[in-house]
Amino acid sequence: MKMKLKNIITYSLLSLLILTSGGCVEKFLDFFPEDKITSANFPVNEDDMDLLLNGLYGQVCENTLYNEGFFAFGVLDGATPNGWNWGNLSITKIGNGQLSATDEQIVSFRWTRGYAIIFRANYLIKALEDVELDASVKSMYEAEARFLRGVAYATLVESYGGVPIVLDAISTEDARTISRNTAEETWNQAISDYDFAIANLDVDAPQVGRATKGAAMAMKMRALLYQNKFSEVITLADQIMALGKYSLFPSYEGIFQLENENNEEVIFDIQYMRGENSQGTRLDQFTGTGTGSWTRGTRYTPTEDLVNAYERIDGTPGKYFESEIDLDNPYEGWDPRLAATCVVPGSYYLGYRFPNYLYPGGAYNHPGNRIKHLSTRKYREDNEADLAPTDQSDLNNIVIRYADVILSKAEALIESGGNVDEAIALINRIRTERDDVKMTPVATGLSREEARAKLRHERRIEFALEGLYWMDIKRWHKMDGFLDGVYPIEIRDHTGGLVETKFPDGYIEHFNLLPIPNSELSLNENLEQNPGW
Repeated sequence: MKMKLKNIITYSLLSLLILTSGGCVEKFLDFFPEDKITSANFPVNEDDMDLLLNGLYGQVCENTLYNEGFFAFGVLDGATPNGWNWGNLSITKIGNGQLSATDEQIVSFRWTRGYAIIFRANYLIKALEDVELDASVKSMYEAEARFLRGVAYATLVESYGGVPIVLDAISTEDARTISRNTAEETWNQAISDYDFAIANLDVDAPQVGRATKGAAMAMKMRALLYQNKFSEVITLADQIMALGKYSLFPSYEGIFQLENENNEEVIFDIQYMRGENSQGTRLDQFTGTGTGSWTRGTRYTPTEDLVNAYERIDGTPGKYFESEIDLDNPYEGWDPRLAATCVVPGSYYLGYRFPNYLYPGGAYNHPGNRIKHLSTRKYREDNEADLAPTDQSDLNNIVIRYADVILSKAEALIESGGNVDEAIALINRIRTERDDVKMTPVATGLSREEARAKLRHERRIEFALEGLYWMDIKRWHKMDGFLDGVYPIEIRDHTGGLVETKFPDGYIEHFNLLPIPNSELSLNENLEQNPGW
């Protein structure tokens, strides 16, 4: 039986207090009698610190549909050639070049949730000063708080560029006048937080789902990769490998199945549990799974562009929809990761042949979904008995896994002038090491440009519909104009009709960053909007 972080949403009073800056907390607590929670009696011991820490972890959970969550995971692939989201969502507009500074959803939610994580982390760190605990225990609490604060700052700078750095409680007046730090300063703060976590966390977590030394190292590695600090990526990837704790899970499909949660490939994930006083996730409902009164259909789907990117097992280019397909064996001869990621015509889901079936609780395809010949299999229950009620899926969402360490080192070797054949050997681990993925290895002796193309293909396929491709294509575009040859992309339905065109006039440069939310600009005249918005 798996253990998960408990009580993450069962103390609304504490949630309100923690999100309030220091001075306001004192005034708010003055209204409460002394036999209630006050600044004088909370926190005072390790149990209280556990409450604060659980509340902090609760902030990284995906518990919203229309705001699309802090990480957004597979939904974020709708901002790339990989996916399409039905509905007038901000992520859809990011993907087709129609986003504006007045749009909400992920534009404002990612900002506000990021700072909710930061403020809670700051509160916890400050509270440690007045709680009597062993120094090593205090360091562990601070390390976990700083790890999550680092995740927040890294996600914010990926999305908006430089943001205000807040490391302590601030007054309302200061909050209305604070200016943005540079992107470099924001990245440096994230790295500093990760470094503290690396120095003070153990390799093994005290409880499943909590941060570890490996998680902090892996997230720092990702932050360095996103800054093109390739030599440091190689060093850190080697250190993660030397821990001897992580390896590729034998089944690619199995990585994302409930019975294999917390497996040896997962370095850090978001924990979920269905039931009273627990929190499940809606991610499976985004893809079409789940029971309940609301007919969800498919909130996001893969595109033909993604499916066409999969190779045949022998490594030849795919172009799936331009090939002759046996509808009785639609995956035969193709990269096995296609079957684990995408539902295609002729394949089965929940024992029914796609797309002509109903799943418990409603019709498979929501009327808003116009791409009825493709769907997402990754992160979906494939056993009807396991379907969760609304908002109550047990499936954990993976933030970073060991395959990312392997491919990050491979990319860093290629981009830093390192050994190309060594990079190819790492790519081939991803293509051949699992029991259910046996692709023809990439040949050695490639030029650096050829190896770069192989690496970028492998990242796209390995992490398809996991939410990483948006950051990948943006950083590659900054490096060498990657997106100039990608857009426009036409999204078509099952009849061949045009659904939308992603960036019909070519990629728009200022879409590398989200706009600063208008609601924040109206509160603080010192915040400057990103260029182009």
